[in-house]
Amino acid sequence: MNKKIAFSVAALGLALALGLCGCVQDEPPETTGGTAAKKPFSADFGNEVSVHDPSIFKDDDGTYYAFGTHYAVAKSTDLIKWNQVATDGQAENLFGSKNVAAAMPETCAILGQTGDTPDIWAPDVVKHGDKYYYYYSVTAKFGSNKSVIGRVEADNVLGPYSNNEVIVESVTAPGSHPNAIDPELFEDKDGGLWMVYGSFYAGIYVKELYNDGENYGLPKNPDEGFGTLVWKGVGSGVEGPFVFYNPDTDYYYLMTSDGSLSTDYNMRVARSKSPAGPYTDIAGTEMSSATKGTGNKLAGNYQFASEGKGYAALGHNSVLVEDGKYFVIHHTRYREGVTGVSGNHNLNVRQLFFNEDGWPCLSPNRYAGETIGTVKEKDIVGDYDVVLHTNKTEDTFVDSEVYSFTSDGKVTAEGTEVGTWELKEAYYITITIDGNVYKGVVAPAWCSYVQKNNKGVFCITAALDDCSALWANPVVAK
Repeated sequence: MNKKIAFSVAALGLALALGLCGCVQDEPPETTGGTAAKKPFSADFGNEVSVHDPSIFKDDDGTYYAFGTHYAVAKSTDLIKWNQVATDGQAENLFGSKNVAAAMPETCAILGQTGDTPDIWAPDVVKHGDKYYYYYSVTAKFGSNKSVIGRVEADNVLGPYSNNEVIVESVTAPGSHPNAIDPELFEDKDGGLWMVYGSFYAGIYVKELYNDGENYGLPKNPDEGFGTLVWKGVGSGVEGPFVFYNPDTDYYYLMTSDGSLSTDYNMRVARSKSPAGPYTDIAGTEMSSATKGTGNKLAGNYQFASEGKGYAALGHNSVLVEDGKYFVIHHTRYREGVTGVSGNHNLNVRQLFFNEDGWPCLSPNRYAGETIGTVKEKDIVGDYDVVLHTNKTEDTFVDSEVYSFTSDGKVTAEGTEVGTWELKEAYYITITIDGNVYKGVVAPAWCSYVQKNNKGVFCITAALDDCSALWANPVVAK
């Protein structure tokens, strides 16, 4: 099993979906059984690092690396504080020199590239045996679907990489075809190896690869062409695919990003019983024939009222499964003015939970060492800044609204009852607002938007059956 995509099948039965941060607590909550939720009591995220399209890899010594577009790399020992290893354009950190073309001559020949440093997109690193494999994509020019996915190898995670292999290309193929970019490798539950890739033009595809022997990581069925279509490109297209398996739900989850980085970029997910699909969303729509607004929306542009800045372009993520926890590693930009978006690609890590129906929901807060567990009704009562993500791609920023969760199970807005809430089992929650039923989880978090006395909080993240989502953080004094 390779080091990048090995996943833990240990306890995952503690994950769920819906996003709300509850009242501030000095001590863990009382419990009536099970394991108490563990809240972070401090969080130091350090300096921001920039990695566009981050792909996570954990090396043998326990160090986490995020590899990104334009040769950027960051590393961490805890998924909380990150250090920049290489910034955009610093190709010599991975290839030993600026002359990257010398390490991938076949790729450059197919594309007609003449420069020394082709601009690579969305790489993915895996380890098999003693070798590190760096899967990359190069495009003829920005906006073109003439692209090549290749692979180079090294004896060290940071290179130097060489010995190029072409995996799939969309340069010489006639007619409509996917853009051969954004490769990510994953293993199925039986040990099979796959690559998911693609972008605008013709959507997201999966191809099966060899998982052993001298052909490890190369296409298993070269004659099948591009592989199997699993998510159709519609409108502005989808990109940045990532597939992972959850042994507790026995589903494969396909995450993608949709929209424009400059306006309405958003993160979506669908699931399947097979690595090659078909993948469907919570509304039952099959992604291979999808239209816009399909796929469960996990995150779009938003701003909590208590925060001085809005967050945009969450997406192009990878997923790490470790010790029963699911971590989403993604880039984010910031709000500028009313609808504007910055050009940043700051690295964030958030936990992904699963609701009682097995649908994923993303934490509204950055990961700070928390662990989901048993909570009580009294831990949920309070006022929240609530973000109601719509299922639309066209939306830009969603601003939070204040809702109160009362001790008698009511949800109110400005004193008027608008719905109900109910805690189920250890941490599952059902919230009804204006007739819409959201199912999610109550999870501990470090509320990174407002910090009071360095205490953790409880939050909620939830999914609605029209593919939209709810997040909430507590209303806390600044």
